Amino acid sequence: MHNDTARIVLTILMYAGVGVFLLPYATGKAATAPLLMLLGAGMSVVCGLLRCYMTRGE
Repeated sequence: MHNDTARIVLTILMYAGVGVFLLPYATGKAATAPLLMLLGAGMSVVCGLLRCYMTRGE
């Protein structure tokens, strides 16, 4: 995968993780909040770190 494409895909996934993190607040479902918040935060951190690692030579 080309670096520009990887950066765009990882950025989209990083912000999607933030969306998943904030989803319980938008829907008001407290039962699934801890799971979605953990999943969203993990996804954002992993994609953000991968984005930094894969594009550090530019």
